Amino acid sequence: MRLAELSERSGVSTATIKYYLREGLLPPGHRVNATTAEYGEEHLRRLRLVRALIQVGGVPVATAREVLGHVDDDSLGRTVRLGAALWALPHAPEPDEDDPAVVAARAEVDRLLESLGWETARELAPLSPVHRSLVVAVATLRRLGHLWDAELMAPYGELMHQVARRQLDFMETHASPTEQVELAVASAVLFEPVLRALHRLAQEEESARRYGIE
Repeated sequence: MRLAELSERSGVSTATIKYYLREGLLPPGHRVNATTAEYGEEHLRRLRLVRALIQVGGVPVATAREVLGHVDDDSLGRTVRLGAALWALPHAPEPDEDDPAVVAARAEVDRLLESLGWETARELAPLSPVHRSLVVAVATLRRLGHLWDAELMAPYGELMHQVARRQLDFMETHASPTEQVELAVASAVLFEPVLRALHRLAQEEESARRYGIE
């Protein structure tokens, strides 16, 4: 398809598409002549992912470029490729290691990972921004008087492992490794709000069942 058709099918203006091309967020089309290029379904799919990252996920352009660079790096194994893309997404800032709440939270998160048998997560913990984000969240809860520990978090970890299995099962229904990693990145940006909304709706429903609506 030509640029105009890509714009029409995606709902993204030609000016924005040209900007994404300049910024390296969208791979160049197949050059037909000096002024014309053609684009395929992979461009349409990538364009939709870019819009999801930037418009829905609020991911800065530079960060989106880094994420997509990992998505396209077929020199990496699938696990490393996926992990690198997810780690490039925005995460919590570095915790204050002198904060007693952070020290306690890190110990409980480490106990949690050990109890769940998540050996890869434990091995990568010193490097992982995802691990860091969990430590920061648990430390904040502890400062508020909610003393979350490994035993309290374990059932939630088990539920999230079930969610991860379902997501990867669905990811594997897509043909190419690039499509699979694209889907995983989209899920990280778009599916987490779905989980958050479902959690809040479930809280409302359970509260009404237990206590009624007054």
